[in-house]
Amino acid sequence: MSEKILIRATNWVGDLVMTTPALAGIRKSFPDSEITVLIRPPLQEILEGSPAVDDFILYDKKVYGGATGIARLGRELRKHKFDRAILLQNAFEAAFVAFLAKIPRRMGYKTDGRGMLLTDGVKVSQDTKEKHQVHYYLDLLKALGMKTDSIMPKLYLDKKDNEYSAALLKENCIDRHGMIIGINPGAQYGIAKRWHPERFGFVADKLAREYHASIIIFGGPGDVATAGAVQASMKEKVLNLAGKTGLRGLMALTKRCRLFITNDSGPMHISAALGVPTLAVFGSTDHIATGPFGEGHRIIREPVNCSPCLKRTCPLKHYKCMEQVTPQRVLKAAKEMLEGGIG
Repeated sequence: MSEKILIRATNWVGDLVMTTPALAGIRKSFPDSEITVLIRPPLQEILEGSPAVDDFILYDKKVYGGATGIARLGRELRKHKFDRAILLQNAFEAAFVAFLAKIPRRMGYKTDGRGMLLTDGVKVSQDTKEKHQVHYYLDLLKALGMKTDSIMPKLYLDKKDNEYSAALLKENCIDRHGMIIGINPGAQYGIAKRWHPERFGFVADKLAREYHASIIIFGGPGDVATAGAVQASMKEKVLNLAGKTGLRGLMALTKRCRLFITNDSGPMHISAALGVPTLAVFGSTDHIATGPFGEGHRIIREPVNCSPCLKRTCPLKHYKCMEQVTPQRVLKAAKEMLEGGIG
């Protein structure tokens, strides 16, 4: 039966990428339904082109901030007459908005004290908590009796994206057919997730010289200072695009890379979902739950006794988990990946 379905998307780039298999599963379960995603801008750019999504409603905090804004959003959603809401975001607010919108079926995990607002609530099992986050969202669908499609995250680029990346590379005298290595030194969650900028720079310099590779530094507006520190530490030529591309541009240029070296971050998940070999440095976060998903990727970490602590900043103030990841270890792994070693 055809329905009008509202999906509440997650609020972080990486989390959103990890929900893409669940979105595909929802589409498989409701092939003839109209699927709309409620999402914060500019994250809708991540899902553009996905066959799982028919439309977006942008949840801009500047427009719908505070109690009055949430109430107004609920009233506006009510006009769409959605038949069900599938809440991939865990927050109480997501369920409250769906309740205010008078959506008859409200489906999601019973987290954040919102169980009474859900008509179809699912308890998070211990087994689910121990899996990769991709399975966290798929397990929700299974518990709700829905089908699941592929477990692999997937993003979609179009001709316009490819033309954009080709033109930008040409403008900066980078051979699009040559070896391009991406460096992503930022991480929005906090400093505990960031490997030292000068170590990224050391690895990038070595790879640029040995493989005649073009180096591109990626990052969002909040990563400009960190990216600048990487560039300042380097001797070789580098293209620093931190804060200079939108999400679609970042995706299109990442797809051109032969290797993507990164912290645990949203761009890490974008790279892996695009099938780019991804080398990720992990410190405070859980590599089992949020590592790059799929084959051909590699994680470098130091299993100190306090990791993963999941903190934004190190409670002990010495960042032992990151300090002990040497540039030589990352360089060795990068070279093995470039030369066809196991990811």
